[in-house]
Amino acid sequence: MSTSHPSPQDAEDAYYDAIDDQDLEAMMSVWEESDETLCLLPMMPAQRGTGAIRQCWEPFLQGDMKFDIEIKHLSWIESGEIAIHLVEERVKVPGQGEPQSVYASNIFRKGSEGWRLLMHQNSPTPPPPGLQMPEMG
Repeated sequence: MSTSHPSPQDAEDAYYDAIDDQDLEAMMSVWEESDETLCLLPMMPAQRGTGAIRQCWEPFLQGDMKFDIEIKHLSWIESGEIAIHLVEERVKVPGQGEPQSVYASNIFRKGSEGWRLLMHQNSPTPPPPGLQMPEMG
């Protein structure tokens, strides 16, 4: 299934809509069909290529756990055929209390069929002001 996304924002909207709808095929249609694609979710190894990304997401989208993701746009960099979007994902899972926030970087590339997701990476949000981080090393 291939859908044309005329802008990086259209591709990003389709990506999060597919996750909210638990639609694996729609979510995969946003990814660029390339071995260069990369998905890095918290506490999981990086998944490279659409086959590995599909296998990683399938249990989340085929299971009984429904996600409700609210997106807050933090920064966009768009130049030529590359777009980088930094967003805050507020993820709510029914029955698990308050939404959990993570930052995500979504990198899109424009090709002959419009904009596609090339890389998605999540990371924890920074601690609240005044909270000390443990020293490294």
